[in-house]
Amino acid sequence: MPAKSKLSKNMTEQAFDNGYWYAVEIKAFAKTLGISSVSKLRKDELEKLIKYFLRTGEIKNPARKLLSKKGVKDIEKGLSLELPVSHYTSNKETKDFIVKEALKINPKLRQKSGARYRLNRWREQQLEHGVRITYADLVRQFIKLSQVEGGFPQAPSGRYINFLSNYLSAEKQATREQAISAWEKLKQLDIPKNYQAWKKYQISKK
Repeated sequence: MPAKSKLSKNMTEQAFDNGYWYAVEIKAFAKTLGISSVSKLRKDELEKLIKYFLRTGEIKNPARKLLSKKGVKDIEKGLSLELPVSHYTSNKETKDFIVKEALKINPKLRQKSGARYRLNRWREQQLEHGVRITYADLVRQFIKLSQVEGGFPQAPSGRYINFLSNYLSAEKQATREQAISAWEKLKQLDIPKNYQAWKKYQISKK
């Protein structure tokens, strides 16, 4: 099985998808292609723009409206439930604040896997559409997401998390360490980065 390709503007979209690229690699590559606002975009957003370029040879503008983050950060103002969300900082202090306030409302609340990711996307959507929200709104939405029954649909951008989840579900009595080891090997292969492709490769070696 050949190793993954190197980043190149001449690579195919499939070769790009079959690779696993760190955020710093993605940002640097996007800049060489001429994609704008690289520093303001998430890794998954940049990946979509890169794949569009590899497929069409054209630069596409980001789908998301990029909001200017100027002035004092919310965290520097002192987080409170009444504080409007303006210049959000995704760090431990902010995350701990949301969880702490959520537990005050529902002491038995269990943090659901994937809830934080969806809370971030919800926050971005509200601000993009000009909806005024406060940190109390973030807390309420976090509680709502954490109480969703069943699992969330897997996010395409979360390949590492998705792989570990699928591996541990399918490989009976497998440990997390084994799942991580399998993922590290998968990252170096020129195949899709999912459990199904990994399993197929394992069978082909026998």
